[in-house]
Amino acid sequence: MKIIDNDPWLQPVADKIEMRHKRYRVLKENILHDYGSLYDFAGWYKDMGFHYDKELQGWYFRDWLPRASAVYLTGTFADWEPCRYPLTKSDNGVWEVFLPIKDMHNEEVMLYVKGKNGYSMHLPAFVKYATQNKETKSFVGRVWAPENPFNWQDDVGVSINATPMLIYECHIGMAQEKEGVGTYKQFEENIIPYIKDLGYNVLQIMAIAEHPYYGSYGYQVSNFFAPSSRFGTPDDLKRLIRTAHANGIAVVMDLVHAHYVANTTEGLNMIDGEENLYSPKESENIHPYWKTKLFDYSDINVQRFLLSNIRYWMEEYHIDGFRFDGVTSMIYKHHGYVDDFGTYDNYFGKCVNEDAITYLTLANDLIHSLRPDAVTIAEEVSGMPGMARPIADGGVGFDYRMAMALPDYWIKLLKDQRDEQWSMGDLWKVMNDRLFDVKTVAYCECHDQAIVGDKTIAFRLMDKAMYDSMLKPIHNVVVDRGVALHKMIRLFTILVGGQAYLNFMGNEFGHPEWIDFPRKGNNWSCFYARRQWSLIADKGLKYDYLLQFDKAMLAFVKLYDVFNSGFATLLQCDEDNKTIVFSRGRWVAVFNWHAMSSVADYAIPVEEPGKYRLVLSTDDVIYGGFGRLNKDTRYFSYEHKKKHYIKIYNINRSASVYEKV
Repeated sequence: MKIIDNDPWLQPVADKIEMRHKRYRVLKENILHDYGSLYDFAGWYKDMGFHYDKELQGWYFRDWLPRASAVYLTGTFADWEPCRYPLTKSDNGVWEVFLPIKDMHNEEVMLYVKGKNGYSMHLPAFVKYATQNKETKSFVGRVWAPENPFNWQDDVGVSINATPMLIYECHIGMAQEKEGVGTYKQFEENIIPYIKDLGYNVLQIMAIAEHPYYGSYGYQVSNFFAPSSRFGTPDDLKRLIRTAHANGIAVVMDLVHAHYVANTTEGLNMIDGEENLYSPKESENIHPYWKTKLFDYSDINVQRFLLSNIRYWMEEYHIDGFRFDGVTSMIYKHHGYVDDFGTYDNYFGKCVNEDAITYLTLANDLIHSLRPDAVTIAEEVSGMPGMARPIADGGVGFDYRMAMALPDYWIKLLKDQRDEQWSMGDLWKVMNDRLFDVKTVAYCECHDQAIVGDKTIAFRLMDKAMYDSMLKPIHNVVVDRGVALHKMIRLFTILVGGQAYLNFMGNEFGHPEWIDFPRKGNNWSCFYARRQWSLIADKGLKYDYLLQFDKAMLAFVKLYDVFNSGFATLLQCDEDNKTIVFSRGRWVAVFNWHAMSSVADYAIPVEEPGKYRLVLSTDDVIYGGFGRLNKDTRYFSYEHKKKHYIKIYNINRSASVYEKV
């Protein structure tokens, strides 16, 4: 297999990799035999839930509840009488009822199920819309069937692979400044134009699938086929996606198939009256740290449910790809809670959940068969071999993996070391610690670093000085350092760390403070669950410097096709002057991390002789720098010991990029 040919380290476990690939092939062959195609297998949602019959002018409803002894459908259409509409059971555990009602749009619906321990109410597993009672916090299912279905005909679509992938990670609910929960409409009208202006071309949306607890960031899903009603209706989300596409922005969904909420009324737990319909039957069916329910990836119906969920979001909502959350938790029985990885036993031993790896391979197969240009990203921290390699090569099939070590490294560096202690060699090593044939999404911080209890890079750098020293005329040594390093950290990460880049909403301008969702401990306040866009509307604040630099940085990456230029080449690592010089493509970058030392006539190697010019500098006045470099200056190379050099003014706490004229 190609992944073994490309990585000799894997030769001793070639048989295990081949066996892993065989598991996938055998399962797919069985699916093709029994269902005709992977596409049809993933079409369960087409049969389940509510479906209108034009000839009979009524609605069929179906759900999979194999161990229930009686099932009824109730709701507003039945005046909430629990037993008016009994369902009948088929041999495969699917219950069905026909409702001779023509108009069911927005009717409230619930299942009344008789199980082992009596009757209980549940939301249907395939419900496509659910709303929450503000007083009781309980959810109820709804039928979403407007008279005029949403029209996708003018959706232009976006091919992610056509441009460098610059990802804007966002949360709809906190995307507004006013205290409260933002909506799909507000995001569509206010934030999408802003994202386009910045230069990001991929929108990664968190918390789409319905979840009972708002503060879970959407990572404790209850209803996998229902877009969260906190932010609006299903059609509101569709309009948002269509508008994003019209602005050249692809939409990636944060997909949570690692676990589901333990709630019994809203979610899948106890839905047929007994434990573990969707979870492993043994005792290890609860995540030991998250207290959520785990999926049984060996069960054919669980596989069908999850794959149908993927096809549903791609076909019904025109989603362009998925960032799979919690992949490390999925593929290990210890869920990633170990001291380290990196041995054969860790990657191919008994601690691995091979069924989860088989499922993820099938998921990638389905996604790329539905849309070859769709993108899949694995949030996987262990470095499992083959995770982001094509299935045909023996891999799991993800297009990208998240570079999760990078934000951890930046935080550790800022938290534990003084500036003068930073090791240039370590910094370069960490940024390049990835395989040449594994595409990586680089980022220096995401939503994880913004949660209350942690700090964003900007807040870690400037802390309380952000409250009174962000006016442009004010010079504060803490803020000056913070603004300088904020730009350098982001530029270094995007130029060196991978083949794509991610930023969390607001971090592009150094959003102050943290994120804290409404909860009992803060009197259910939304004060910290919002983004203060007014900070960049005021051009007199230094947030504007960081914003303008972020735009210039993205423009540079696009203009110079950075992500398609291979790995960066280290040209010079100067520990004394805390300077790293490297190239990637036709330009050469100089990063001087020193707190004080600026060096005149500093010699840097260049790969070609000729005349060079400055094309980007973090020290430009428009980005909050001191303007110590002149863009009109030309730098002529000279030869020394058969190598070529140019001499520059290597200014402290700044990065500068040069190209041959």
